[in-house]
Amino acid sequence: MNEEKKFTKERHKKRASGRYQKKSQGEKLKSETAAKKAYGKKFRHGKKDLELTAEEKKKIKKLQVQGRHKIRREVAENVSVHRQIDRTNEDQNVGTEALNKTTATAENTARTLHQSRYSKKLQKDVKKGAEETTSTKAVQKNYMKKEFQRAAYKKSQKEAANQVGSISKKFVDKAEDLVGRFAEWIREKIMDNPLVIIIALVILILILMLSGSAGLAGGMLGSFSDTTIATSYTADDDDIKAVEQDYKSKESDLQTQVNNIPTTYPGYDEYRYNLAEINHNQYQLAALLTVLYEDYTEAEVQSKLTEIFNAQYKLTTREVIEKKTRTETRTGHYKDEKGQVHSYTYTVEVEYDWHVLVTTLTNNTMDSVVRNMGLTEDQMSRYELLLETRGNKAYLFEGDPYSNPDPGDYQDYDIPPEALTDTRFANMIREAEKYLGYPYVWGGSSPSTSFDCSGFVSYVINHCGNGWSYGRQTADGLLNNCCTRVSKEDAKPGDLIFFQGTYDTAGASHVGIYVGNGMMIHCGNPIQYTSINTNYWQNHFYTFGRIKN
Repeated sequence: MNEEKKFTKERHKKRASGRYQKKSQGEKLKSETAAKKAYGKKFRHGKKDLELTAEEKKKIKKLQVQGRHKIRREVAENVSVHRQIDRTNEDQNVGTEALNKTTATAENTARTLHQSRYSKKLQKDVKKGAEETTSTKAVQKNYMKKEFQRAAYKKSQKEAANQVGSISKKFVDKAEDLVGRFAEWIREKIMDNPLVIIIALVILILILMLSGSAGLAGGMLGSFSDTTIATSYTADDDDIKAVEQDYKSKESDLQTQVNNIPTTYPGYDEYRYNLAEINHNQYQLAALLTVLYEDYTEAEVQSKLTEIFNAQYKLTTREVIEKKTRTETRTGHYKDEKGQVHSYTYTVEVEYDWHVLVTTLTNNTMDSVVRNMGLTEDQMSRYELLLETRGNKAYLFEGDPYSNPDPGDYQDYDIPPEALTDTRFANMIREAEKYLGYPYVWGGSSPSTSFDCSGFVSYVINHCGNGWSYGRQTADGLLNNCCTRVSKEDAKPGDLIFFQGTYDTAGASHVGIYVGNGMMIHCGNPIQYTSINTNYWQNHFYTFGRIKN
């Protein structure tokens, strides 16, 4: 239309300037009258018809309806997503539901405003399209473009909702009712006055700040309470001590059984023993039972005590028949030439059977028993935490020097060079110092389990290269089966030093390797060098012993 007006205006200017002259009939293909008639047909007169056809109106109305239905479906889908998030987090934290509802409300509010703006924009586009005679296809293309944008926005909103779902666990359930009422108020007011969203958002932020502060305070108190419970023995002190005594009674019965082996199995030429120490870490037992039962009673755990005991200790006996020889003096007889009988003696080497009963007691260690009980990862974490804190009841078993869960640094010592000129002693120290810093573990007898006192000394003796092979011995077994007693005055580096009364057992209860100058290397907690001249060790001193060749 504009191009035609421009063309007509230019044509009138040219005609006025004389540039256009009438042409003769021969110079024109058409007569002047015909030409004017033809030009007239090229011009439009009057107002343009902007009325939409019935079909166009029907298509536009259909698009509007589809748009409203699309918006409703998206809102319904959004609500469904938040309901699913609510159900997922229902058992974890009710505060999650509150924040999800808040998020849903904010999104629905934004959706409502967007819907209103979108509707107005669509009407404006239709009106403008009608004025510019924009075709129905152009309107539809523009609508589809906006739908693609809305789809991308919807996807980002869902991803944001998922992230909010995890963050929202920090809020408490007090916000739930407030947010619910606030959401209802928004639904009633927002359609009448979109500007109310500004006030609504301010109120929403205040609610979240207040609920967040309450949740933080409640969370701190709850966390403190949960931490205290998680690090404490929850049974009564009397029950914990009674159960500990029950377990010690089982160990006492086992020691009696070991002591009575010759009576129980009489008639053997020799009784040999490979015995672990009979004892356990009291804090480990209490920690395990707390993890399994929490507030347990003495009667409640009796069957479990038997199960634990049978897993920790194993006592076996076996008969060994060895071939030995001995020199025997025998009497022979002969007759002389006169027929008289004479006797004489002679010696012979005789082989015979030597019957040995070998008794082996294995202490698998309480810690190993715990770790092989099939506890879950959470239970094991709780168990280790209880050991670190001693159940917040360290007073229950005070005086046990072997139960410290964190032995700390070990004490070292430089042995005088002249002492190391003794090859046997040097071999013992070279092997013993490999394990400096290893913790004390009741029943431990190898680097893989760590050691108790007699397990450490037994391992060093059997692996130092001096040709000794005494098996696993208790402290008392090392004294009676492997050593000859010597006085303090005669003691030298490489002798063993024994103590008694360090825990409730008969005979020697603790052993170390004497290195001279009033020092020993032993498995305290941890393995370290220690002076034997302290009040504790002097009060428990028993004897020295020299290992038999």
